[in-house]
Amino acid sequence: MAADARPAQPKAILRGHKAQVHAAVFVRGNDRLLTGDADGFVVAWDLTIMRPRAVWQAHGNAILGIAAWGPDRIVTHGRDNKLIVWRLTPEDETRLSTKLPLDPSLETRPQPWMLHMLEVNTMNFCSFSHCPAPPQSSPAASFEILVAVPNTLASEAIDIFHLPSQTRQHTVKLGENNGMVMAVSLFHQAGSSILTLVAGYENGVAAVAQLGSSSNSVWAVKYRSQCHSQPILSLDISPQKDFFLTSSADALISKHPLPIVSPPPPRTNNPETVQQQQQPLKTVNTKHAGQQSLRIRSDGRLFATAGWDSRVRVYSAKTLAEVAVLKWHSAGCYAAGFAGVVSESESEKGSEAEAPPLQEQEGHGEDGELKGGVVEVGGEKEKEKGGAAQARGGGGGGISREVTVVPKLVEMRVREKRVRQARTAHWLAAGSKDGKVSLWDVF
Repeated sequence: MAADARPAQPKAILRGHKAQVHAAVFVRGNDRLLTGDADGFVVAWDLTIMRPRAVWQAHGNAILGIAAWGPDRIVTHGRDNKLIVWRLTPEDETRLSTKLPLDPSLETRPQPWMLHMLEVNTMNFCSFSHCPAPPQSSPAASFEILVAVPNTLASEAIDIFHLPSQTRQHTVKLGENNGMVMAVSLFHQAGSSILTLVAGYENGVAAVAQLGSSSNSVWAVKYRSQCHSQPILSLDISPQKDFFLTSSADALISKHPLPIVSPPPPRTNNPETVQQQQQPLKTVNTKHAGQQSLRIRSDGRLFATAGWDSRVRVYSAKTLAEVAVLKWHSAGCYAAGFAGVVSESESEKGSEAEAPPLQEQEGHGEDGELKGGVVEVGGEKEKEKGGAAQARGGGGGGISREVTVVPKLVEMRVREKRVRQARTAHWLAAGSKDGKVSLWDVF
């Protein structure tokens, strides 16, 4: 019983950022954790060994958000008024620096290949949101995306850009006197191609709008609620796209409905004239002000927040009840992120598909581990046979000795086990003002 009463401890602490951590995102099936800090640095952590694989300065100011675009592209959003798309493949990582921002370096760290760059507004401290341009079932979904960011001139409006064309397709303003846009989410409504925009504002209002048919291209406000008394800090959409959650500078967390798909409204220049829902499904006073970076786990069961009081809180997505409080950091937490929930069978399929050829695993690993394959004995190279190599002394003296080496297959299994553990762990990452990232395995 005493052991059960002990507070939870993180599985790992990732040290290396010199400034506060503002973003934490899992990519590539949980193989990598990307973290971004207030100095504009991005670190790609290999979760199989808990070490950096790539470090570069993506922006000249603080990172606001990071997201994956397909398996080989990363989107970063910085306070230097830039949104940049980078190519980051495993091969690209080998050409990048692994020297962490905390380590002094006289040399400039190389950057990945820059594919696109947008000049955007970052006055709001509002991170971008993106979704596939066509519905996700379309073959072109992985090649085209839509990106939502606050408007460059009017901070209460939202611009939607298309990539890779880098053209602005929509400017959306969901009402008057809401103040600045503080959080956005853009997605296609479940089971349809209806483009849906969710926004949280400086005055505590949350609003949902849907784009009509292509013939009229009207954004209609379907939901609007004054759910908070302070600025909304973060919001997230459920995996089934049937509700969304908001957190604020006040102590409230609200659960809101997402409107079902309905026929497009008649053409109008005033989106406020459309009949709207007004009430959230549920609101809970957590008594802990300043919870941000709200993230819902991919199975829809849990969500987490990063708190100004240095604690990470985990809640039930169904009841909004607090189920865990994770305390390790000594300063406020600014970022939280869940790994995707991956089953053992899915992980095995992924590791089989991505396992490198045997010859690529020969030699010594990063930690000096012998990988097998070619062994040097007495200055002579001999290939292992059956997990053992025999080396005979010169001059035909008949003296022989056996050197047992670790077979390649055994080493592959060790590596696959590490990959499987990294992919299937229920990771929750938290980034803090202290520059550290705590990694928790929860529920």
